[in-house]
Amino acid sequence: MIKEYDYLFKLVIVGNSGVGKSSLLLRFSDDTFSDSYLTTIGVDFRFKTLEIDGKKVKLQIWDTAGQERFRTITSAYYKGADGIVMVYDVTSTGSFEDIDRFWINEVESYAEKNVELLLLGNKSDVEDKAVSTQKALDYAAIKRMAHMEVSAKTADQVSKAFISLAKKLIAKKDSQGLKGQGPQRSQQTQGQKIGQQTDDNKKEKEKCC
Repeated sequence: MIKEYDYLFKLVIVGNSGVGKSSLLLRFSDDTFSDSYLTTIGVDFRFKTLEIDGKKVKLQIWDTAGQERFRTITSAYYKGADGIVMVYDVTSTGSFEDIDRFWINEVESYAEKNVELLLLGNKSDVEDKAVSTQKALDYAAIKRMAHMEVSAKTADQVSKAFISLAKKLIAKKDSQGLKGQGPQRSQQTQGQKIGQQTDDNKKEKEKCC
């Protein structure tokens, strides 16, 4: 029987609404992009299988809603995560400040203590940046996490960012003498959305890149 994968890791993407979390996931998983992407209602997830150093690595990537009304739902998905990807918009100072003001506290409260962190500044293709690369690098160094600037629109650095995180997770598992076990509770099919589906929660198009 052919083994489906050598490692299975659960990743969770968090950040303010509109920073481009869904666009990054769509770019990485399907290599596609849309200027008008549907707002995530609750939680969405996709699988992506990579080959790294001759090993098959399966990533289960959860895209969480950034709106405050869904945070009681999405906080539950930190449990069992091997890696957390925190996304801000390089053109939005507020989205960067909220990483420290809110999202890092969420991770520290709900995620595993040894979870691997990655800070991504999306929309690197835009010339007028509000958050300097150095400022983000300094913050990432303080919090002991990797940092990269990416563009879901142009695909710049997107795959590299996720692959670099996967490599760190492989190294961590190998050092523990374990293969990636990944989450045990997720049985849903690829791309399934989970959330409160009411008439008031209709998806609205928003500019996202």
